[in-house]
Amino acid sequence: MSDHQRIHPVDLEGGSNRPTAPLVPGGSSFRSDKGDPAAARSANHHHQQRAYVPGGPLPPPPRRVAPAAPLPPPPSRKRRGRGCCCRLLCCVVITAVVLAVLAAAAVGALYLALDPKAPRYSVDRLSVSAFQVDPSTVTARARFDVTVTAANPNSRIGIQYEPGSSLGVWYQSYRLARGALPAFYQGHRNTTVLPLALAGEVQLATAVVSGLQDAQRTGAVPLVFRADVPVRVEVGSFKLWKVTSRVRCDLVVDRLMDVSSPIKIKASNCKFSLKL
Repeated sequence: MSDHQRIHPVDLEGGSNRPTAPLVPGGSSFRSDKGDPAAARSANHHHQQRAYVPGGPLPPPPRRVAPAAPLPPPPSRKRRGRGCCCRLLCCVVITAVVLAVLAAAAVGALYLALDPKAPRYSVDRLSVSAFQVDPSTVTARARFDVTVTAANPNSRIGIQYEPGSSLGVWYQSYRLARGALPAFYQGHRNTTVLPLALAGEVQLATAVVSGLQDAQRTGAVPLVFRADVPVRVEVGSFKLWKVTSRVRCDLVVDRLMDVSSPIKIKASNCKFSLKL
């Protein structure tokens, strides 16, 4: 074997023959399982510089990252349905309020244009053609002739008096006679005088007869004239709905049980109302 083919041993423990270049170049992308040794040494050196030294300043606290706020849940179908119902209800209420305001304005304008006034009634004459009390049955039979005056003060409103009226003359809670008003039409600013005949009989209590006799001796017998009359208000050619006209007249007459001479009305107070 020639000299250049001989294998010369290398002293690995000596320092003269150690390789001076790294096996893997620094710029190479090769990394071992334990990471880059140079990066590890740099991180370790940086950590040693930031380590707390007794007597020195405290290291800054680690930064805390605030947790992200949770996203709001998507609106449910039930909430969307409630919102639609609320909007619909608000629209209905607003429409009803607007219609009510318009109706009130129309009624107010009509009221100002017509200027309605309540009719006036009075009992001008009351005469008793018959009044007898049966002592055995304490039954009173009476007949009254009443003159009623009805006045319509309206210039644009007519009054149609319908059939089915009820008239009566009362003493306390006992109706002594009854009658009816004829059907007729009362025009604008018209005054109508109505002679009426009322008759009836009623059984009285003994104390009521005694009280009636005492009132006659004093010359002040209280009576009540009542009338319930169905009427229709007419504006031009239009007839409105039917209402009941109620009239109550509180009367005081000088006597009742003596029919030898006409009865005088000492006091009269009539009130008018409507029953819708």
